[in-house]
Amino acid sequence: MHMLIVLGSPRKNGNSEILAQHVAKGIEKGGGTVEYIRLNSLNLSPCQGCGGCDGSGECVIEDDMAEIYERVDAADRVLVATPVYFYAPTAQTKIFIDRFQARWSRKYVLKVRHRHEEGRKGYLLSVAATKGAKVFDCSLLTMKYSFDAMDMSFADSFLLKGVDHQGAVRDLPAELERAEVFGQEIAAGVR
Repeated sequence: MHMLIVLGSPRKNGNSEILAQHVAKGIEKGGGTVEYIRLNSLNLSPCQGCGGCDGSGECVIEDDMAEIYERVDAADRVLVATPVYFYAPTAQTKIFIDRFQARWSRKYVLKVRHRHEEGRKGYLLSVAATKGAKVFDCSLLTMKYSFDAMDMSFADSFLLKGVDHQGAVRDLPAELERAEVFGQEIAAGVR
């Protein structure tokens, strides 16, 4: 089982990335492989809503997204790791999601499915500074539908409220352990 971890935070070594690394440890302990994409270090343009993908299922924008499509298509599991900014995924994560309009067109307009076998799953890992009752609602709903465009089912989420300062999650060993167990359970097919 191969997992692609998409890091959506503009911060290197921020809380969502630290937790994602612990999920990766669990995946690897379970015999899986892991690779990362750091969205903030790539040249990604936002979707232009131009309809250029409607005829081919391929985005007409020439940037680093072409490689991301290939890596997502090749993955058995995808974990999107993003902090919450104003009750939503980061701008970097949202660009990534919006650009999957091309895959939505491929699947729903052209009726072409690249990898639709059972078992391809997507996961959300998200961290929020606040403890609002609905702080993750937008991210959860957005990821549910974006994973569908990727020909994956939304399987589960790892959510943590009340973590603000960069690296603060390092002071929460129970949460780091929970993240590793989350990864082990993904590798074991429990999640």
